[in-house]
Amino acid sequence: MKPLDVLVENGGNVQQVVERLRGVPGVVGVTAPPGWHHGSDTLVEAFPAIDGSAPGIQGIVDRTKDALKGTDGTVTGVAAVDRDFVHALFGNFPYVLAFVMVLTLILLARAFRSIVLAVKAVILNLVSLAAAFGIVVIIFQEGHGSSLWNISATQSVTAWIPLMIFAFLFGLSMDYEVFMLTRMREAYDETGSTDRAIELGLARTGKLVTSAALILMFAFLVLSSSPGFEIKLFAIGLAAGIIFDATVIRALLVPALMRLLGDANWWMPKWTRTVLRIPHREPAPEVATESA
Repeated sequence: MKPLDVLVENGGNVQQVVERLRGVPGVVGVTAPPGWHHGSDTLVEAFPAIDGSAPGIQGIVDRTKDALKGTDGTVTGVAAVDRDFVHALFGNFPYVLAFVMVLTLILLARAFRSIVLAVKAVILNLVSLAAAFGIVVIIFQEGHGSSLWNISATQSVTAWIPLMIFAFLFGLSMDYEVFMLTRMREAYDETGSTDRAIELGLARTGKLVTSAALILMFAFLVLSSSPGFEIKLFAIGLAAGIIFDATVIRALLVPALMRLLGDANWWMPKWTRTVLRIPHREPAPEVATESA
C-alpha cells in the first residue's frame, strides 16, 4: 500500500497537520518520525485504507487536500501524482473528442456529399472503439484469458492506454470507412442504385480492407508478446479493435445499415451544401432512369 506523502514546509505546525490527517475519512494511519525532518521541512505520511490504484483513492486525495487548507502541508506521493496525471490527461479530453467528431463529420459530409453517411461513419467508429476498450477490460482488468499472456488480472487499466487506443484505432477504422464509402459513392453516381452501390463497393474494397486489417492485427499480436505490461494492453486493444472493425463493422453493419436506409443514405440538405460549398450532382441519368 502506497502512502500519501505530505510535505510540511517553512517550519509549519507538524502536529496540526497530523491531527487533520487523522480526521480524514479513508486515512487509517499517520506517521511523522523525527528523522524525517530537514531544515524547516518535515515529511508526514498518511496511509489510505485502500490501494493507491483503486478508484476510491481519488476521493481520499481530495479530502486530504481539503483538510490541509490553511496549513503549510502539501500532498505528494504516487497516488496524488497519479491523480494529477489522470486529470491532466483526461481533463480536456471531452473537448478534444468533440472537436475530432465535428471535424470528421464536416470532412466526411463534404467528401461523400451526405450527412447520413458522415454520421453513420462516426457512430460506427465509436462502436469499434467501445469493442476495443471492452476487450482490454475483460482480458486485463477482469483477467478472463489473461493467462495467455502470463499475467494476472490488474483490476485497473493504465491511464494512458485508452487515449492511445482512441488515437490509433479511430484513424485506422476511419481509413477503412473512407475506402468503402468512396467506392460506394462512385458506384451510386454511376448507377443511381443504392443496392448496386453497396454491392460494387464491397466487391471493390473487401479484399483490400480485410488484407490490411489482417496485416495490422498480426503485427500487433506479435507486439503483444513483448515483456512490457502496458505494451501488451495497447497491442491487444488495437488488434481486437482492428479485427472487430474489419469484420463485424465493415463487412456486416455498414452494408446492412446502408441497405436499411436505402436512398436516405445520400440525403444532404440544401443549406448544408451551401455552407460546405458542395456542388450538386445527380446519378447518371440513363442508368438512374433504368433503375427506376
